[in-house]
Amino acid sequence: MYRYDEFDERFVRERVAQFRGQVERRIDGSLSEDEFKPLRLKNGLYLQLHAYMLRIAVPYGTLNSRQLRQLAHIAETYDKGYGHFTTRQNLQFNWPKLKDVPDILGLLADVEMHCIQTSGNCIRNVTSDQFAGVAADEVEDPRPTAELIRQWSSLHPEFVWLPRKFKIAVTGASHDRAAIKVHDIGLKLKRDAAGAVGYEVIVGGGLGRTPMIGKVIREFLPKDELLAYLEAVMRVYNSEGRRDNKFKARVKILVHETGEEEFRARVEEEYARLDGPTINAPDEEVRRIAAYFAPPAYATLPETSAVLDAARAADPALDRFVAQNGFAHKQPGYIALTIALKEIGAVPGDMSAAQMRAFADLAETYSFDEFRVTHSQNLVLPHVRKDDVPAVFAALKAAGLASANAGLITDIIACPGLDYCALATAKSIPIAQAIAKTFADEKRQAAIGELPIKISGCINACGHHHVGAIGILGLEKGGRENYQITVGGDASEHAALGERLGPGIDAEDVPAAIEAIVETYLAEREGGESFIETVRRAGIEPFKAGFASFLDDRAPASEAAE
Repeated sequence: MYRYDEFDERFVRERVAQFRGQVERRIDGSLSEDEFKPLRLKNGLYLQLHAYMLRIAVPYGTLNSRQLRQLAHIAETYDKGYGHFTTRQNLQFNWPKLKDVPDILGLLADVEMHCIQTSGNCIRNVTSDQFAGVAADEVEDPRPTAELIRQWSSLHPEFVWLPRKFKIAVTGASHDRAAIKVHDIGLKLKRDAAGAVGYEVIVGGGLGRTPMIGKVIREFLPKDELLAYLEAVMRVYNSEGRRDNKFKARVKILVHETGEEEFRARVEEEYARLDGPTINAPDEEVRRIAAYFAPPAYATLPETSAVLDAARAADPALDRFVAQNGFAHKQPGYIALTIALKEIGAVPGDMSAAQMRAFADLAETYSFDEFRVTHSQNLVLPHVRKDDVPAVFAALKAAGLASANAGLITDIIACPGLDYCALATAKSIPIAQAIAKTFADEKRQAAIGELPIKISGCINACGHHHVGAIGILGLEKGGRENYQITVGGDASEHAALGERLGPGIDAEDVPAAIEAIVETYLAEREGGESFIETVRRAGIEPFKAGFASFLDDRAPASEAAE
């Protein structure tokens, strides 16, 4: 993991002191809310429906036990005893008091954390693959690249006030687990014909009210040219992105309106004008950063574990957990484990202070004091000895964290929705809870197989519904919450936007609608196809027909007769 240097420490401490003075002036009335707003946003502080919300940066989703214990302390002392992990691999506290925020920032600084660039029109927290450094399909660990970008972008003098927020994701694997094609910039580490490592550069992806899949503007960028090329992209966007309409201010709109080829040409022209050596990181700095992400001191172990095999044979629950939540580790004798924060009936992504402490103990004892946050609002223990899995599972069960549903129909992504968010037009959390309860039976979940459901409470799409195999968008219609359902979305290397099945439905009808969609899938499925594979092969029409039949069955007799 990366550790703060002297500059990082001073930089964050100075920001805490500055914001403490700004909060004092807001409380005594010296600053109006309009004057205070840009100051609080630069420190990750939002004003939501019922209270302030503080968003904490978790760069590329990597944390240690000391940091998580501090988050547990903050949750108990300054919030309501829990935190919420987000689709940006960050953590949010939903109930802090304004007067306490500087103290919270000080506590975060004590464990090398902050809230800078988690809000506002800046380059946001850089995200990555939760299995970085672990996955066998990886060309190279993407976290050093993500850290390099973090340092380059932190208060970059030219990009602190962009036309709109800007999000970057990085992956080093052939299978995209970082959703790079729906980010403003997506970077994929790859090798050229000569075996040299570089990047495929994708620009102009994004969700929200105008969802778009990003365009490849460079098939291969040499690794040592990265920062200068990013600088060129950002300069074109910063100078040409729209500032007259915030809904059309994202880089995806600029790429769309300019045209892919013309945008690429403008970036290349800007890139040619730059003095690359003065922008790109020196080799020694790249090596310094990479050294923080060296593999841990793995033991030399056999690939298989007799201890784990025997425990799985004796305990069906452990067997289900390993089969569903385990991820193959490239180091023999180790496994990565996904811990789904999606217990049936719970709030997706929420974690209590007690659970944080229990999980911190597990990370410290069994995973080289490291864990990851995923963009699906789960956690990962990346380096667990297979022999230790039974003990880890027992501790997870005791903490209420042993749900064996990673990637299944109850592993639902949901934004905070109208329970918290001032922008939301409908609730997300109760919908997720109702669907999870409908499909609570573990055998039924296993029979359905992988099926990511993603729910957003408004068109801003914080729940990534556009790229859910089943996507649910909550809107307001005629004074009622109304939910549109899409099918066929995909956030992987086969990125696709879901297609709407038909008219919106009431909240109470959503679980039954999902039942109807699942039944269509099971009827159409061939062999061992996943839901998304069936949609790709069979097309959307069978699902539209199944949804139409569901609507007919739900309609009153008089209405159906019409």
